Amino acid sequence: MKTLISVTVLTTMLLGCQQVSTTETGATNVNRKQSMSMLLSEQQVDNMAKQSYQETLNKAQSKGVLNSDKAMTARVRGIASRIIPQTSVFRADASKWQWEVNVEASPELNAYCMAGGKIMFYSGIIEKLKLNDDEIAQIMGHEISHALREHSRERMSSAYNKQLAMQGLSLLTGGKYDGYMGMADEMMQVGYFLPNSREHESEADTMGIELAARAGYKPQAAVSLWQKMAAASKGQPAEFLSTHPSNQTRIQDLQAKIPAVQGLYDTAARKYPTKKGT
Repeated sequence: MKTLISVTVLTTMLLGCQQVSTTETGATNVNRKQSMSMLLSEQQVDNMAKQSYQETLNKAQSKGVLNSDKAMTARVRGIASRIIPQTSVFRADASKWQWEVNVEASPELNAYCMAGGKIMFYSGIIEKLKLNDDEIAQIMGHEISHALREHSRERMSSAYNKQLAMQGLSLLTGGKYDGYMGMADEMMQVGYFLPNSREHESEADTMGIELAARAGYKPQAAVSLWQKMAAASKGQPAEFLSTHPSNQTRIQDLQAKIPAVQGLYDTAARKYPTKKGT
């Protein structure tokens, strides 16, 4: 009986996922296969993102902190207008997304791009780090890459599989080892989910530097950006227990990727005049 249950659980898990690559490889050759749940569609995740983003906009609007700095908002949207067209290199369908770009007045050192192209920058990351346009472009390219690769759907799929595995273990053992579930959960977090998140970050760095280069923004700015982030984030957790690569690892990896995109930047830079402060 237990064998039958085990086969049923494993079959359900296998049939519930598919191995895909959500993007083309680009010049930087991002080609990892991703495990996506067939029970969670791209449209479902996009709808959730759209609803969440609208709630964020409404809340910021009610507080008077949405796009309150007109010059900064125009600056961020101007950079986005150059980067967004480059997304077709990785995904042809991204040109049809309903892109939105907004800026919230907040001291947080953060920015994000939700599924479907919903971008938000916090003023704190621009002001506190004194970012130039090239550095803003690196952040934007990075965050857009998360959306292109559907990393949020991939994480949701992983969470689903984890829950299914835990339920299967409890079913197989009759609840005998439920007392060890907390330990098992922690082991899965450290041994699988955290390293997987670091992989997402590295992919976004790689694709982001290419997107920015194709839009005519200096790839070397990726290094100066993370040097600034390193100076601002003293006391960060050890890389082993972090969902992000250490700043030093990130800087080294990005430096190694510059040669692959330098030619793209050199070509694109001819299209755009250099502005003061970039």
